[in-house]
Amino acid sequence: MSDSLKPSFKLPPEQQAIRDRCFHPSGMFVEFPIEEVETSIPMRFEKIVQKYPDRIAVKTQEKALTYAELNSVANGIARAILERRGNAAEPVALLFRKGAEQMASILGVLKAGKFFVLLDPSFPCARIKAMLKDSLAQLLITDQENSLLATAVTSGCCQLLEFDSIDCGKSNQDPRQLIAPGDLACVLYTSGTTGQPKGVMQNHRHLLHCMMIRTDAFKISELDRLSLLASGTTSALMITFNALLNGAALLPFDVHREGATRLASWLLLEKISVCLISAPLFRGLCESLREPQGFPDLRVIRLTSESVRMTDVDLYKKHFSADCLLANALSSTETGPLRKYLIDHASAVPGNQVPVGYAVDGKEILLLDDGGEEVGINQIGEIVVRSRYLSPGYWRRPDLTEAKFKADPQDGDNRLYFTGDLGLMLPDGCLIHKGRKDFRVKIRGYGVDIAEVENVLRSHAAVKDAVGVARHDESEETRLIAYFTVASQRAPTTSELREYLSRTLPDYMIPAMFVRVDVMPLTPNGKIDRRALPKPEKTRPELRITYIGPRSDVEAKLARIWCEVLCLDQVGIRDNFFDLGGHSLAASRVLSRVIQTFQLELPVKALFDAPTVAEMAAIITQNQAKRVNDTELAHLLREVEAMTDEAAQKQLAGENARS
Repeated sequence: MSDSLKPSFKLPPEQQAIRDRCFHPSGMFVEFPIEEVETSIPMRFEKIVQKYPDRIAVKTQEKALTYAELNSVANGIARAILERRGNAAEPVALLFRKGAEQMASILGVLKAGKFFVLLDPSFPCARIKAMLKDSLAQLLITDQENSLLATAVTSGCCQLLEFDSIDCGKSNQDPRQLIAPGDLACVLYTSGTTGQPKGVMQNHRHLLHCMMIRTDAFKISELDRLSLLASGTTSALMITFNALLNGAALLPFDVHREGATRLASWLLLEKISVCLISAPLFRGLCESLREPQGFPDLRVIRLTSESVRMTDVDLYKKHFSADCLLANALSSTETGPLRKYLIDHASAVPGNQVPVGYAVDGKEILLLDDGGEEVGINQIGEIVVRSRYLSPGYWRRPDLTEAKFKADPQDGDNRLYFTGDLGLMLPDGCLIHKGRKDFRVKIRGYGVDIAEVENVLRSHAAVKDAVGVARHDESEETRLIAYFTVASQRAPTTSELREYLSRTLPDYMIPAMFVRVDVMPLTPNGKIDRRALPKPEKTRPELRITYIGPRSDVEAKLARIWCEVLCLDQVGIRDNFFDLGGHSLAASRVLSRVIQTFQLELPVKALFDAPTVAEMAAIITQNQAKRVNDTELAHLLREVEAMTDEAAQKQLAGENARS
């Protein structure tokens, strides 16, 4: 590793002290050898299998696989792939819900010397089709649960291989394909400006270097239990490898199915020690806690996906034990981890913004002005990364690769990546993230290119022009607001626009609010002046159905909860929660408040099954009536028992008198 890319600043004593105690209390930590970065993922994994064959590798509600069992299944998948597609390096698409099958398939593809493309079954069919077509994959592996969707998205364009049909018992021998560090390992799709998702290529060297940094930063060992909460994202993949390339246990949890209200009890039950969680989900988790839990087994909680706030630090100190550390960092799909910053209960975060922290090995940060010159200390510039451990570029997009990745004029082994992020360097080498140069934002933990949403919205027949703006609501959550002008006299309703966008975009890319404007405000040079767009009001959006007010105390309380969570001044009892801008994380917050207000238990899917105030009120009323009936029945039984006891005593007294 070049000495120029080693951290040039000495860590402050408080940061060094926190890092020194970031390890599992029951074991010794062994650093990830830099030599293994220049190998391959299967080689590292097979070394771990030999070392910890009987340790749990993946554990879900349905099953648990040891490292030996996971390796055996992965070998069977690799053989099946090689039988169908031969030895050539090529993409293989995977369509799974996160779990043991997905993990085994990822490893199987890599063992076969090929690279994988993750497809998320929760995405709209049109988006999955677009990703599959762009990937050029000729083989798609799926399971029985997603077989109908797989048939629909392939439409005969590539082979289908069903996981359950693979015979994994033929041989336990590793395939031993020749894999170089620079060979592709996967293509990860992210939101793109063209209206189509773009693929970011990852080779084995880049991913293994990411694993080395994260392993050494959090001192991950075979004794750790890592939660997998994300799905289909870069974070999800990194968490997977962080566990499986270190002998730790990986435990997936389906937040969309189970909800934030059940996440706390799951973390406690499964004794999770390292939890990577999106900042919005972290806030939802803390809101669902009725009292501080402590989480005694949790030693690191790393917030991902968007900027960490000072209020997040307060939540961490309130709800998590002093033995648990809070981690903030800066990373991207193209670069991997760039900076890290650890916080404990005694930490006093400087200023009014949580830093992204200090340098990591192999990644140098430059802050450049618009002229390409480095800015000074305490000045804002674009974050440019210098490293040899970067993504190779964008899949089938040489134009975009050329625009974002540059040769390093100082060192031929390194390249430069222009992130589009802005940063400010403090005198001690600590980096503060200052937002984006462009309009790519994080919504509920997902990267969203606003231009992609705008392009789809403009394709609606009744929309003339559209602009997206990210704004913070009263709870400081980032929400995407869509402003539009109409192409005809009839303006589309919010319900129509949401339904239209949901055909091609995942739910996190659908704006929380739609605001109609007569004309788009312009700057003097003719560009749309986004700052001049009106601040959205709290008024109820225009829906297909007319407003009907609450008719009972239960409906009134529910409507008030919905108004508070969705930042609206009025909610009708027949309004669909999701048409009002609701989403899965907001649903968890609503359910948490409903449970506290009415003192009852409801499953997370209750709001999906009953998405209107009227439907939810009916469920609550039935639940309350059942509790009243149960109480009356218990009271009646106690009276009967008392009467029976009294009669028995009288009978006994009579018998004693006769004797």
